[in-house]
Amino acid sequence: MENYTYNSLTLQLEGLRITKTNKYPVFLFLLLAYVFIIITNVGIVLLIWTERSLHQPMYLLFCNLSINDVMGNSLLIPRALIDIYVPPSKRFIHYYECVMQAFTSHMFGTNAHTVLMIMAFDRYVAICNPLRYTTIMTDKMVIKLTVSAWGVAFVLVGILLGLTIRLNRCRTLITNPYCDNASLFKLSCERVVINNIYGLTFTVVLLSSSIGSIILTYSKITASCLTSKSKSLNSKALKTCSTHLCLYLLMLLSGMIVIILHRFPQYAEYGKISGLLFHIVPGGLNPIIYGLQSQEIHKCLSNILHLRKIKPLL
Repeated sequence: MENYTYNSLTLQLEGLRITKTNKYPVFLFLLLAYVFIIITNVGIVLLIWTERSLHQPMYLLFCNLSINDVMGNSLLIPRALIDIYVPPSKRFIHYYECVMQAFTSHMFGTNAHTVLMIMAFDRYVAICNPLRYTTIMTDKMVIKLTVSAWGVAFVLVGILLGLTIRLNRCRTLITNPYCDNASLFKLSCERVVINNIYGLTFTVVLLSSSIGSIILTYSKITASCLTSKSKSLNSKALKTCSTHLCLYLLMLLSGMIVIILHRFPQYAEYGKISGLLFHIVPGGLNPIIYGLQSQEIHKCLSNILHLRKIKPLL
């Protein structure tokens, strides 16, 4: 007969199953990836806020994505680094810390969709209504879009975890390398029908809204480019939209892999790795893709590096 521990505040993380030979390479990879994510994303945000030439809606909205990447990795990766050197039997985590991890993880995924949706709206206005762009995308509109993106994500994730927190817990083992909603409600011996229904509805609504808005905006952008004879408009659309679409597909693909592997218990270890990579890969590649494709950001970085080279000579 299985022993149950009701509503224990101390949970156990199963974490990654890493051999002694792989321990150091995995630790080094996660450490370098985390440092790179923090430096590049924080650097992009500071550059955009300090350079007046970058005080444009497109870059200000992108700051949300960088902040989201930092937030999504800050509670997960450091904990994963510590657990690598802790035996599986001693990988304990407090229940409230676990809830915070789950909230941060789901906010990261949800916010990635909502932020990319408002960025798509910005690209649509810039290309399809260029003459009205400055009157539509005002500072107030940027603030409204930002609050909407974070607010919608907060409410959706808050309800998701609220339904889980209400459950009594009779188990203490988290089988993932970090806490998420599914891991938390699996600790309960109560019926979780409502959790499953809301979780499925939440996923379907979010993905449908996200994919639908991207398809709609890009269809109108494509139609506008086809009917326009302006080479400069088409060139601008190609550069800015290809960057945005690349970020979206990267996030969508990495998220889909996690969802698919979650349905196959025999690939549990691959699912754990893909869960970590879902946070690491977009967080590391977003600033690179956006920074390399954006002429304004590239120009500002070049000017800063050029000034630093000149100052020692003076």
